[in-house]
Amino acid sequence: MLNIMPKHQTPPPHNRLVVALAYDGLCTFEFGVAVEIFGLARPEMGEDWYRFAVAGSDEGEMRATGGVRFLVDGGLELIEQAGTIIVPGWRGIHEKVPEALCVALRKAHDNGARLLSLCSGVFVLAAAGLLNGRQATTHWRYTDALKAQFGEIEVLPDVLYVDGGTVLTAAGSAAGIDLCLHLVRRDFGSKAANMVARRLVVVPHRDGGQAQFIDKPVPETHERARLGPLLDAVQADLCQDYTVAKLAQMAGMSSRTLLRRFEAATGMTPARWLLLQRLSKAKDLLETSKMGMEGIAQTSGLGSAANLRHHFRHQFSITPAAYRARFGTKTLTLLEA
Repeated sequence: MLNIMPKHQTPPPHNRLVVALAYDGLCTFEFGVAVEIFGLARPEMGEDWYRFAVAGSDEGEMRATGGVRFLVDGGLELIEQAGTIIVPGWRGIHEKVPEALCVALRKAHDNGARLLSLCSGVFVLAAAGLLNGRQATTHWRYTDALKAQFGEIEVLPDVLYVDGGTVLTAAGSAAGIDLCLHLVRRDFGSKAANMVARRLVVVPHRDGGQAQFIDKPVPETHERARLGPLLDAVQADLCQDYTVAKLAQMAGMSSRTLLRRFEAATGMTPARWLLLQRLSKAKDLLETSKMGMEGIAQTSGLGSAANLRHHFRHQFSITPAAYRARFGTKTLTLLEA
């Protein structure tokens, strides 16, 4: 599976306060992701946009990775006021999580707050018992440790993030961007997420899992030069029937060489890569058009509505219709300007 989608509709909270957790030994990048997406002033989004605060779990001045020293807006009492809580990477996967923090997180969750962990922040949610019986993910370096320490969790090692409704977990540091943009999409629709992503200069949503980033050789320059035009040509016309032989002919290499170099460059087989491109196109059409399912299936190269539904259920645990209902363009006056 890829990005795990929620199986049940969960409406956005009326409480727009997002509180990022901070502590001595804070992981700077993940914390910065939370600030960038939820903490910046965005007047173009109107008055209903998120509010942001930082809650410290330690007393006094704290330090972050890179020699940064910082102060916070308040202590754990801020967590009680939050509608959404962001837990950046924890200071160490074997570092004990203070019981006071676990109690505060459990209480916030019981009161309806959503909790997001980024990278190793999942160990904080796990220590609080909030992931027992749930699916979760973390950075590929930490998945074995998470399984060993918390056997009640179903650890998914090959996804970018897991959306469990009120408890959400992201894989590596950059996957935290994916998860936070996903939450924006849940709350405000695809247009809002696209606007935030554009400001960040990142894609609104990535397809694929962590496996494509693990120990993959960097393709040589001449291989990139030969495969780049091929990938561009396929993406421009996804409706064609692309066999390995046809792709090899287009790239000017043998089928065996194509398979080897394609996987080195993309981390996956041509068939897998092509399916992901077609699903990505289908998602874009579901979000931004009123085209029917048959039309979307044909335009994206998936062939039929039945095939579209099959792959959506298998890859995203959601039907195309449900995906459109959740992420299709919403009528938001604040975004029309």
